[in-house]
Amino acid sequence: MRGFSKSGLIAILGVLVVFLLFTSCGNKKQPQQAAPEVAVVVIKHETVPIITELPGRTSAFLVAEVRPQVSGIIKKRFFTEGSDVKAGETLYQIDPAPYQAAFDNASASLARAEANLPPARSKAGRYKELVAIKAVSQQEFEDVSAAHMQAEADVKYWKAAVETARINLGYTRVSAPIAGRIGKSSVTVGALATANQAIAFTTIQKLDPMYVDAMQSSANLLKLKNSLSSGQIKTNGPNQAKVRLILEDGTPYPQEGTLKFSDVTVDPSTGSFILRMVFPNPRNILLPGMYVRALVQEGVAEQAILVPQQGISRDPKGNPYALVVDAKEKVELRMVATDKAIGDKWLVTSGLAPGDRVIIEGLQRVRPGVPVKIVPFNSGKKDGEPAEKTAPAPGTGQKDAQVPEKAAPENPAQPPAKTK
Repeated sequence: MRGFSKSGLIAILGVLVVFLLFTSCGNKKQPQQAAPEVAVVVIKHETVPIITELPGRTSAFLVAEVRPQVSGIIKKRFFTEGSDVKAGETLYQIDPAPYQAAFDNASASLARAEANLPPARSKAGRYKELVAIKAVSQQEFEDVSAAHMQAEADVKYWKAAVETARINLGYTRVSAPIAGRIGKSSVTVGALATANQAIAFTTIQKLDPMYVDAMQSSANLLKLKNSLSSGQIKTNGPNQAKVRLILEDGTPYPQEGTLKFSDVTVDPSTGSFILRMVFPNPRNILLPGMYVRALVQEGVAEQAILVPQQGISRDPKGNPYALVVDAKEKVELRMVATDKAIGDKWLVTSGLAPGDRVIIEGLQRVRPGVPVKIVPFNSGKKDGEPAEKTAPAPGTGQKDAQVPEKAAPENPAQPPAKTK
């Protein structure tokens, strides 16, 4: 029994020694981890112009469809398709021969009527004196007076006929009603023109200035009015009517426009109404029918809260939230409400207050309740700095933000590698 007790005691002591060795070795292999580093921005109130981006289409300032006002064969065309024309410039020549003949006929008839008028006037004057002394009968005097009035009426009639013939003769030269850019011609020399025909010869459009018609949601208008009445947004005086434009290729239009009016009727099928703006177009960059985006300044928010978009994430249900550092230097989750994107930031309407520290970099290394170490946040990088990468905030639709690769987090699901 004594021999067995001694050998058992030695075995127990050996197990204890091995356990202590492994315990000390494990303590060396798992040193205490430091708090993860995060970069934050401190929230503060800012004065921000509230700008709404609206889709729209351009349209010409003036549009005139050129149609003939008399019938005839087209003898000549005087313009080049796609060129600029002046108001009153001759575009087409319709055969003037029949209208010239009608004008000459009316002129001759007018001359004949004017020649018959003086004798009739003189005779009527003499008969007036004779009827007073009863040298002629009253019936003869009335017949002469009627002939005089008929001669005067004939002169007026043929004057009107001459004027009508002159107008029709002038209509044989089809001229431009407005100045602008002329389009393609739908007729050629030798074609038959019909007075006031349905198909236009061509179309002239004035391109400087240019209209932009944008669609504004009636719901957004009601929201804006509520914000104005509550004092969250204030009008910006005369500058409120100024509008900027983004072209369909994404480049900004160099000229600033003016908001002219808003329609008074909401389209029941779309729930929106039309805003009409006017933009100068001296270089003819804008063409009718182009798709553009209008940036309309609706007012100014004097106490707005803006957060960089990489600082706003979304939960699986799509609700936005932000991670902030509380007074105990620990991570806290805040549910927020966002209104719209302004540049590269979100306009936050609730959930954050001035002084809050929102985590911008290092989001993938932290979770709520974890203590962190705050480091300065630099929005730009200097030459020579290493490339940074950060996982994108889910649901924000932004490009990947960036953190240093050397600070890449370890996978929490994978244990640290053992060292020998």
